[in-house]
Amino acid sequence: MSDYLPFLVSGLGLGAVYALSGVGLVVLYRSSGVLNFAFGALGAIGAYVAWSLLDAGRPQALAWAAALATAMGLSLAYGRLLAPRLALRDPTIRSIATLGFALIVMGFTEWFWGEQPRRLVLPTDADGLEFGDVRLTYTRVLGLALALAMMAGIGLLLSKTRTGLKMRALANDRELSALLGLRVLQVDTVAWVLSGAFAGVCGLLLANIVRLQATLLTFLVIPAFAAAMLGRLNSLPITVAAGLGIGVLEALAITVPGFAPFRSSVPFLVALIALPFFRNDVRKA
Repeated sequence: MSDYLPFLVSGLGLGAVYALSGVGLVVLYRSSGVLNFAFGALGAIGAYVAWSLLDAGRPQALAWAAALATAMGLSLAYGRLLAPRLALRDPTIRSIATLGFALIVMGFTEWFWGEQPRRLVLPTDADGLEFGDVRLTYTRVLGLALALAMMAGIGLLLSKTRTGLKMRALANDRELSALLGLRVLQVDTVAWVLSGAFAGVCGLLLANIVRLQATLLTFLVIPAFAAAMLGRLNSLPITVAAGLGIGVLEALAITVPGFAPFRSSVPFLVALIALPFFRNDVRKA
């Protein structure tokens, strides 16, 4: 068992980012019915903004704030300017439209910063927790703590606040909610901003844990999508658990003879396995 401990520790750190991403997708889906395929691209451009500010010698707090503001601002812009024009279209079309947005953001990011991989250094990298010969950096501990804290926070928002009640009403029947006087655009705006905040945090963490590269971070949406589907795009605890599990499986795949070079395909395999169950749920609904 001790031989697998380093991979378990590494996988939990990565899985925490997947869990956070899955929660970010679920929050938006439960309000607007949109699967945001631009989630990873928003995180990527936010991480690049932080890297640029740090490279220019700016304060770290400013860099992190700018990253979050960038991801949230772009998410808000899409949610207010483009998403309302597709509000009456099929949910599949509204989701696919975010894929086009993702490609635009990713293309701009690669054009402006180039394709050279970088790494975002966080102050929490300097120290960590020791488990025998294994060290868990405070960055990974932070990721785990954020995954649990933000899951709890979103759960309270959805169950205990008027905004959460409105989100749940929209998820059940958008047209009826609008007829009853609920301000659909206002509620959707909150959901898009929250999703952007999750994207910004996940982009920063993944750019540190793995690497800062636009294409890699854009495809963060795949493991997040897999985690969200395992949670039936509804259950936050199951989504978090699924995200952590996918991260651990991806890390443990390194120990499988002949499969190590393909370990990054684990989230894709989980998504493919979960997709038929997700489609069955949609048909029942």
